[in-house]
Formats: sequence, C-alpha cells, structure tokens
Amino acid sequence: MKDHQFALKPTKCNEMVKELKTIHFYNDQLAKLKPTKLLKTLLMKAFANEHSHTMKMVRLHDLMATPTVAADDYLAHHDDVSFNVFYNIALCMLHFDVDLDFQLSDPLKGLKKSNMPYLKPLDPKSMTTKEIFEAWYLLLCTHTKKCQTLLEELASAGYYKQFNDLPKPLFFNGKAQPVFDTSDFIHDIVYVEAPLDTDHDGKRDLLRTDVIRPRETEDGLKVPTVFTPSTYNLGTNDRLDLKMIHNVNVPLKHKQPNNYTYKDVTTHFDPTKNIPAPRKIKKTTKKAEASSYDDGWTYNLNNYFLARGFAVVYSSGVGTYDSQGLRDTGARSEVDSTKAVIEWLAGNRTAFTNPVDQIAIPAWWSNHHVGMTGRSYLGTLTEAVAGTGVKGLNACIVEAGISNYYDYYRDTGLVIGGEDCDVLGEFTFSRRKGVGDYHRIKPKWHKQLKYMLKGEDRKTGNYNKFWDNRNYLKNVHNVKAGMLIVHGLNDWNVKPRNAWNLWQHLQNVPTDKKIVLHQGQHIYINNLQSIDFTDMANLWFSNKLYGADNHANQVIPTVMVQDNTKPETWHTYGNWGHTGHQVTYRFNDHQLDPKQSSSQPLSFKDHLDKKHFDHYCHWHDDWHHDTFSSKPSPMSHNRLLFKSAPLKHDLVVDGVVHLKLRVKSSANVGLLTAFLVDYGKMKRLTKTPQILQPQRVTLTYHWQQANIKDFMKQENYTPFKKIVTAHLNMQNRENCYKVDDLKPNQYVDVDLQFQPTFFHFLPKHRVGLAVCATDFIWTQRGNQKITYTLDPKHCELILPTYEKK
Repeated sequence: MKDHQFALKPTKCNEMVKELKTIHFYNDQLAKLKPTKLLKTLLMKAFANEHSHTMKMVRLHDLMATPTVAADDYLAHHDDVSFNVFYNIALCMLHFDVDLDFQLSDPLKGLKKSNMPYLKPLDPKSMTTKEIFEAWYLLLCTHTKKCQTLLEELASAGYYKQFNDLPKPLFFNGKAQPVFDTSDFIHDIVYVEAPLDTDHDGKRDLLRTDVIRPRETEDGLKVPTVFTPSTYNLGTNDRLDLKMIHNVNVPLKHKQPNNYTYKDVTTHFDPTKNIPAPRKIKKTTKKAEASSYDDGWTYNLNNYFLARGFAVVYSSGVGTYDSQGLRDTGARSEVDSTKAVIEWLAGNRTAFTNPVDQIAIPAWWSNHHVGMTGRSYLGTLTEAVAGTGVKGLNACIVEAGISNYYDYYRDTGLVIGGEDCDVLGEFTFSRRKGVGDYHRIKPKWHKQLKYMLKGEDRKTGNYNKFWDNRNYLKNVHNVKAGMLIVHGLNDWNVKPRNAWNLWQHLQNVPTDKKIVLHQGQHIYINNLQSIDFTDMANLWFSNKLYGADNHANQVIPTVMVQDNTKPETWHTYGNWGHTGHQVTYRFNDHQLDPKQSSSQPLSFKDHLDKKHFDHYCHWHDDWHHDTFSSKPSPMSHNRLLFKSAPLKHDLVVDGVVHLKLRVKSSANVGLLTAFLVDYGKMKRLTKTPQILQPQRVTLTYHWQQANIKDFMKQENYTPFKKIVTAHLNMQNRENCYKVDDLKPNQYVDVDLQFQPTFFHFLPKHRVGLAVCATDFIWTQRGNQKITYTLDPKHCELILPTYEKK
C-alpha cells in the first residue's frame, strides 16, 4: 500500500492538545505519565471494542514493539519509547503486514515505502511525553489499510459512542467526525415550487425533494446540506430508451456551407419568464406529511456526511416521479429546477408538504449553506447550477460532469454515438412510473420528445441554439462556490474535454478551485486506497459549509494527477496545461520525426467489405487492436500509422495535443479520426479499479460499508495503449457552427484537437499516432468508398509537455 494524504492539515502542538483533549486522548494526568505508561494508556483507550481490561491486554499483546518483544511486555518493563518502538506499534495498529509492508527492525523504511506521515523526535532512542502526544495525534490522522484514518476506524468500532460530552458537530484535524446517531435520522419529503411551468398547465412545477437530517435538528441544531440532484433517484425507463437509440450506420452527408458566427447560434432563453404566479400559502408548518425510507440509490459519500452532522437531500427535478413538469435534457429549465431546491434550503423559496393543500414548510433546520455532489448527469447539474451564482451554494464536488452537452453528443461537426438528448430524456422521464400521472401528461411528453429530436439535429452535427442552451461554459464567470472537480483521464463517456474546459474557464474566476485527474473511466473514487479523497471532501465541506477554520484551500493541492505508469502513485501540480513547452513531430514516411518530413503523399481508405465492417461494428476491441497494430489486418489500408524513435527520457504530455494536417478527400464529405498511442511492452494499469478488500470501509459505527479498490498492474503485458482521440468533420475546419465547402480531391488544412490529457511516456517507449476515418465506437459508420490523402510536408503533431523546473 502506498498512500497519499493530501487532506492532512498541519497542526501546531497546542492545537493538537486541544483536539486530543476534546476526544478524551489528553488530560493533565496523562501529561504527567512517563512515555511508556502514556503510550500504553493511549493504546488501551483506543481498544473501544474491548470492554474488559483482560481483552484490552490481549489486543496489546498482539502488537509488536521490537522484532522479539510484544508491546505489552515492552511497555511494562521499559521507561523509554524509541522511534522504532512507537512506529512498530503504530504500523501494527494501521494493519500493515510484518515482512510484507515493513520490517520490525526498520519501521522507517516501511513508513517511507508506504508514504506515511511520521514524527521525527529529537532523540530517536527516547521520545518525550510531548512527542508521544504529537505522534499519537498524527497516528490518529493516518490512513490504515482499510482506506480510512485510524480515528475513523476507532469511531467505527464505537470509540465515540462511549462519551456523552462530545460537541456536535465535532472537528478533528479540520474534518467533521462521525458523532451523530445513524440509527435515528429523520426522513422528510417536501415539494419545492420552482419558478417554471414546463408542462404548461398554468401552475408552477412542484419538485419532490427527499430530505435526510440528523435527529439533533429537532433540538435546535442548524446543519448544512449536501445536495445531489439525482435524475435517476426515483426510477428510470431502462428498456424504453434502448428502443430509441439512433442508427449510426448511416453515411456522412455534404452540408450546405454558411458563414455563421457565434452570434448566429447563441441563445438567452429564460424559462422563468412569463410564468404563472406562485401558489398562495394557506398556512405554514415545520412538520412534513410524508417520509421515504426507500433503500434505492444513494451515494456512499453522502452517507458518510450524514454521520458527521450534514443533512442530505436528493431531488430528481422536473419530469420525474412524484414531481411535475417535463424533462428537457440539460436545458436551462433543468438547471433552474435544481437551483430552486438550493433556494429553498437557503431560505429563499417555498416548499409545500404536499402538492395540493398549499401548506408551506421551510427548511427551518438548515444553516442555509449547501454543498453539491454528483457524478455524470448529477455532476453536470451541479456545475450548471454553480454557474447561476445562486445564493446559498458554497461548495461543489463535480465528478465526471458535462460542461457543454455539444461536447458530449457531438464533436467538431460530427454526430457522436446513437444516444442523444431525446433518448436520455426518455430514460429519465420517470413520471411514467406514476400510471395515472403519465396518462394525463402523455400527449405533452410526446410533443416534448419531438422538440428535442428536431433541436438536436442529427443531420448536420453542427452547434446551434439548442446546444447553446446546454452550454454551461457561458456562465462559469458567475461561479461563487468552491469547485472540486474530479475526472477520469480514460473516461470515454463524459470525455476529459468537459473537465478541461470547465477548469480553463475557472482560471480567472475568483473562487477556490481544485481538480483531481485519475486513471479511471466513468467512476467514483471515494473508496480508492491510494488517495484520501473522502478526507479531502470532508475538509472541503467542513470549511465551506460549517466554516471550520481548517485552511482547506491551502492544504488541498491545486492539481492532483494519478500516474499512468505505476500503481498507487499520485503527483501534484500547479495547473493543468499552461506549461509553455512542446514537442513537435513531423511525418517522415511512417515515422514521427522531430526534424524532417517526407514528400510522398500518404493515403488510406474508409470502405471495408461487409464481413469485416460488420465484425468491427460488434467487436470494438478487435477494431482497436487492428487499428494500432503494425501486423497485417483488414485495417492495414484503412489507417495510417506513425511512430517516433524510442524515447531517451521520460515525456509527460500535459494538455491538448494538436494534429495539423493537409488532407484531401475523394468525395465532397470527409471525417477524420486520430489516436495518440503509447507503444511499449509493459504491464499497464488495470482499466477499472480492482477490489482489494471487500466491504472493509466502514462509514461509521454499525453502519454502511464499502469495498476498498484501486488500480493495480495488469497480469499480462500489452504492446500499446490508446491515450486520447480526436475527431473532425472536414466541413467544420474553423469551428463547430461555421460550415466550409469541401470539394473532392482538393487539399485543405485542418487542426484536430485531441481530448486533453496528462500522460507519462516512459523511456524506450514510442509516441504513436493513428489516423483513420470512421471511429467504429463513436462516429457515424457509413462505410463509404472514400480515399483520404495526406501531404506529409504540411503535417505535424504538437505535444504540450510538462517539464520539471
């Protein structure tokens, strides 16, 4: 195990003492004890699961102080605690394995190997009482092999349950502690009135909102809220949307040229204008009329915060079960419906106890500070609402969020994939689950689907006003909430361009911002063993929502990147991109050459015989392999392959790779696909995190558990890996809304921009580039008889690189 604790807050000794005293690990009597007696007392107090002195001694006897002496024997017969003794015992407490993770003869080597924090005493042979307390504080803040701090593990064993005098909330090392009773939460359902009428029934849309809050709020405690706008929370139409998937085996068609500027495709549509008046409030109450104890989808990270003094709220938005209105995938109306819930939590909007009686219920238990979490669609709405600058939203954790729906369903003038806004709209239109409700709304919903189908425009793939209504980058300048962004560098669902564009737009916005780039695909990372993401989230929300003075913005690094060459390795940087360095390769025959180009044109075709075309349509891994492999295959004449000489040094690509081509198509249409490839035989990281320990992360005492996961080395060697992809419609050479003409066999200059990356090439590996037309996974597959030709004298691959100062 190699751990990276980015949320470990540096703490002065007097603050350590104060915090240890609060949780009963310090008092004046303990401060007078000799080091061995003190350490024994601290250890015995930590064994919260053992209720007798005998059982505590049994646990103590199971720890080793030296290679030959158990902890109980050592502490009974010695006066001094050396560095080695303390950290042998400490590593045992952290569940590290002797002889595998560390040696009892040299614990320091094990600490360094595992990247663990430790105290350096003035005299390694004899730690002082003060140093014992400091080292104990640090140990409580250190991650065990169970993917949580030792103190969190003690809490899960019941350490906090034995005390009645703990403050609520309680913070230790700047992070909220699990001192709230998870067996007695209050569950409320309310109906927030949104400033919308998306189903055009002459009444404002009501949005079902599910609240889970600590019992202590009934006694006057005001708590902040962690809000997830889960469009999936109350059901989805899993089979219906599959029937709507669009056919992608269609030819690319010539588009009518235009001279559009952004002004021609922009929209400022506001669905909150010209809407019905608010409902009249007949009376107000503090008691909800409905509760939900559904064991459906919840987010482990949210559940983690429930035990630490945060309320958790879920709302699925317009057009979902038990709510009103219509879905309009990603549009401003969905953003405003999510915003309305935050306004209610902040005391600035009305909710009702039911949809009929007009009995208002305020969020009287709320401290009016809201944080948002969510991945994918949920993260998308989180960052979209942040762009409204809504009052009360103080912090966001955006995981794999879409920053512009055009970049999700389109790519530089090309239609990407068979799913689209109408399909996702049907998938999330859970008003279908209410049979009577759906019967009444059905005609309006069918009309809404037709509207989305027309607006998304699968014929041209161009950016238009429909997409501009779903472009959240326009409003990033309004963001006031602290933004913690998480994205997978191998996420080919919500591609890295979404996180990159959000990050770049935030650079000049005066708000706190952090980004975590992991090696995964479309995943959550709160249970990865090698990074303390949950601790970071805790530090972030404790600071932004509770006002804890924990210096979260200074403690958490700005950019954290998981290394792609070895497991359990993370690096920190000052930014993503903006390096000012680059490496340029030219096309010298089929070599990537930093100095010279060849002059002979290079060609590839797009058409395949039916047998191989059908095979690649269904077996994408085979298509990928044949595209990147130098061995003869059906793709040998359908792509161009270029490789650099073996690298002499490490090369880190940081940002957006550009591929400049002079290219012609034998037809009046053309699409280009390019891949940046890492060539070199090695055991690469697994594509998905592997389960290291099942159900070993415990959220708190006698509550939920989760698997411990991480990316490990694959068992087999692989010869290459796709890094990032670029696509381009040759009629969209300038941007995604201006259409240029394209004449057969006439060279044009294009600039393909790859998905952004942060990739580490090892020495002796080769930089690779594959250029083809059809992407069998993402683009339309017309299998057209088109030949493409490159003029290598005017082609170059430009890699932005990171160089250590």
